Amino acid sequence: MTSIAPKEQSSEKEVQTEEHEDLRLFGLIAFLIADGMTFAGFFAAYLTFKAVNPLMPDAIYELELALPTLNTILLLASSFTFHRAGKFLESNKAKDCQKWLLITGGLGVAFLISQMVEYFTLPFGLTDNLFASTFYALTGFHGLHVTLGSIMIMIIWWQTRVPSGRVTNQNKFPFEAAELYWHFVDGIWVVLFIILYLL
Repeated sequence: MTSIAPKEQSSEKEVQTEEHEDLRLFGLIAFLIADGMTFAGFFAAYLTFKAVNPLMPDAIYELELALPTLNTILLLASSFTFHRAGKFLESNKAKDCQKWLLITGGLGVAFLISQMVEYFTLPFGLTDNLFASTFYALTGFHGLHVTLGSIMIMIIWWQTRVPSGRVTNQNKFPFEAAELYWHFVDGIWVVLFIILYLL
């Protein structure tokens, strides 16, 4: 009976314990692409409806730009503060990272409050006509994404605490995933703002 040499045994062990490639980021990007296609469907439906079925004079609403513009500023600012938090995480400055994450989460909550104020001051309701239903579907679906993103930010904020936090400059994926999701939500809002409020 032939025996395996010690060197061959160790190399065989290395092959068996070799780690698989980390595909989490690929999975997240695939999810965001699919989510973006859902928004694209909403945008296409709205633009098609607007082109093919123009509204009657009594169903045309002039949307105020003050609150949506404020919301745009809040989300763009939150992208900057999230990025800033990431820089502090890389520098292993957990307290500063937590501070900027808290600011980012606060900006997300401020966006949601501002959106609710807009809902209560709109001259139309959810079921008034097709335009109203599409408007609420688009902004509400996006608002749901902001809500989920804000919750994620607060989870990351909690996980960056020292010394027992799981998110560190050695384990940055949860932070990077939440940041990528947040930038996606911000980008969708910019497109939504242009289509709904400016066109």
